Amino acid sequence: MNVKIPRGTQDILPEQVKLWQWIEAKVRHITKKYRYEEIRTPIFEHTEIFQRGVGDTTDIVQKEMYSFQDRGGRDLTLRPEGTASVVRSFVENKMFGHPNQPIKLYYMGPMFRYERPQSGRYRQFVQFGVEALGSADPAIDAEVIALALEIYQAVGLKNLNLVINSLGDIESRLKHREALINHFKPRIGEFCKDCQSRLEKNPLRILDCKVDREHELMKTAPSILDYLNEDSQEYFAKVRQYLDQLGVEYTVDPTLVRGLDYYNQTTFEIMSSAPGFGAITTLCGGGRYNGLVEEFGGPETPGIGFALSIERLIAAMEAEQVEVAFDDQLDFYIVALGDKAKDYSVKLLADLRNNGFSADRDYLDRKMKAQLKSANRLNAKYTIIIGEDELEKGEVQVKNMESGEQKEVKLAEFIDVVQQWSK
Repeated sequence: MNVKIPRGTQDILPEQVKLWQWIEAKVRHITKKYRYEEIRTPIFEHTEIFQRGVGDTTDIVQKEMYSFQDRGGRDLTLRPEGTASVVRSFVENKMFGHPNQPIKLYYMGPMFRYERPQSGRYRQFVQFGVEALGSADPAIDAEVIALALEIYQAVGLKNLNLVINSLGDIESRLKHREALINHFKPRIGEFCKDCQSRLEKNPLRILDCKVDREHELMKTAPSILDYLNEDSQEYFAKVRQYLDQLGVEYTVDPTLVRGLDYYNQTTFEIMSSAPGFGAITTLCGGGRYNGLVEEFGGPETPGIGFALSIERLIAAMEAEQVEVAFDDQLDFYIVALGDKAKDYSVKLLADLRNNGFSADRDYLDRKMKAQLKSANRLNAKYTIIIGEDELEKGEVQVKNMESGEQKEVKLAEFIDVVQQWSK
């Protein structure tokens, strides 16, 4: 039997889980401020959801999806990203008819992609994302970007760079598409097979190629910003205006296209410039996807969102040496000596927990010295010492582990006394 963890996955052990829970709490607090509500979708969907939603020309669909047939012969796929699932749910549950618009959602959960594992990048990873559906106001583009930045700042990251671009509307993209085809077609044979297949299907994706990114034609490729019509120019100008009003620093990068087919108008990435973070600096990416809801059979509904990997966020925290202090102090640790004291400690432990205290005791029948060491390791605030003599007297010894002060407390009054200490 192979008892090793599958390649590209990880065990998140209790000490690490504390950091994850701390990050998740920060994320939930920020999304609540912005009035985004959580949605939970299935871990697997019908394969066509991602083929249609993410795009047939993307690396995700072509190379990275974990797809399988169930016993009924249905084609299913472990979700590689969250937007397609959220849009499917939005349409299926007719959220477009809800009186409160736009619909502002967030999700957090495992995603699956078959790609080469590396630092901060796994085949099973946890993704957090937000989706705002129902508004074409550029102000919500700025809100979504600001929310993403606030999450990174809230966990202590400082070395952040925001890059934005516009992919324009359909009219702008068609003109740019024609220019890209004319630019690359004469020498497309010099590019990788993926780029050759994308030339006619989706030439914009050539600009996102990692294999040929140093090719000279990449540097001279037509810029989408030169093909934006008046409406798209005004929209992008408004997004930048709102970001300026929010005091958000950014760089406009005309080569930023993102790796998913559904993006249009605003696109953005947040990157880490922390020394030692690694060659792949992207932490978060997102953009506007007007038209995706219609692809899923819903009414015309604009949308914008982003997604980030929790693993890469943690890797950035490590690169910046962000230290997090956890409040995991134990209120009481019971040191019981003798069989009668051990028996009594079971009820005393329950009484403490029932009254809102965190409490623990020894379960290995160790000597008093070893039990006190255990109390120290567990960062106990108080240690309760109870033995045969204490039981006969109807009292316990309570030691303050910080000051070393020790008091006798009557068992009949014990809970009332310790409740007074906690006030």
